[in-house]
Amino acid sequence: MEKINPSIQNNPVPEQTEPCAVSYESESADDESTVTGPAAAFYEFKISEDGTFGIRLDKYLSDQLPDLTRSRLQRLIKDGAVLINGASAKVSTKLSAGDKIFLTMPEPEEFSAKPENIPLDILYEDDDLLIVNKPKGMVVHPAAGHYTGTLVNAVLYHCQGSLSGINGVLRPGIVHRIDRDTTGSLIICKNDKAHQCIADQLKVHSITRKYRAIVHGRLTEDGVIHTTIGRHPQNRKEMAVNVPNGKDAVTHYHILETFDKFTYIECQLETGRTHQIRVHMKSIGHPILGDSVYGPAKCPFPGLEGQTLHAMTIGFLHPTTGKYMEFNAPLPEYFEQLLKKLRG
Repeated sequence: MEKINPSIQNNPVPEQTEPCAVSYESESADDESTVTGPAAAFYEFKISEDGTFGIRLDKYLSDQLPDLTRSRLQRLIKDGAVLINGASAKVSTKLSAGDKIFLTMPEPEEFSAKPENIPLDILYEDDDLLIVNKPKGMVVHPAAGHYTGTLVNAVLYHCQGSLSGINGVLRPGIVHRIDRDTTGSLIICKNDKAHQCIADQLKVHSITRKYRAIVHGRLTEDGVIHTTIGRHPQNRKEMAVNVPNGKDAVTHYHILETFDKFTYIECQLETGRTHQIRVHMKSIGHPILGDSVYGPAKCPFPGLEGQTLHAMTIGFLHPTTGKYMEFNAPLPEYFEQLLKKLRG
């Protein structure tokens, strides 16, 4: 086993600035760390003579609306929310040149997240912010199939309703996210001023974000992965590199330790796309250990659930003082035990 001492340089501490001013412009959709508002309720498409005709209706809509799953679109078609030339259609309807498609999205059901007395691992707290160390298996905010037990439910109880409201009743205080099985540091905003300030820093990629991961294979040198990332053209639940309409994504990785069949690394993000580190490491042939979506079907460590990915370091300018602050979330126990096994 070869051990390499960490040498990655810390980000230079940004110059102190004036406290962030509140701006109520909508957040950027360029960074997947920010949460955008609901999609439009009405869509209209026209089939041209470019060879698109002959495709199934559900397939066509899935290609045009990548943020909606194909099963969701099929349900909308069956419920009569999709019309072709003013008439109801079937999922399997084949499109013809000149067809006009109308899709009406139903009004979302009213739902508010409820406070739940769930323990939080708090790294820092003041009147503006809460920095938490999210555990493995916890969903950040309520969504289909996960309306309880989320981080939002926990912070609603802890903060007694004192959270930013920019992202609505399902995502109060949430300005960026990490996957359910990714652990580590997250910023929770207690008011709209703090939320807008952190969102602005995410937009310009000035927040320090360093992750720890164990990947398959032996990396031999540090590197930078620079691609675009977008929705996978065949599997809409996955992301992929260098696909049409992908967004710019940059990940720096640094070797911490090498083992026989694995490498322990630190990743630093310039951008924050959905599944960025997971997709990038897969793209160079070194998927993250335990990643059931982007890695091997069979995990070499029985009982390991989800990717070995930990958001260790988060650094930003405080929304009120303007001073740079940085916090580190310790590695979770399961991660430490894996490293011990690998060290033999």
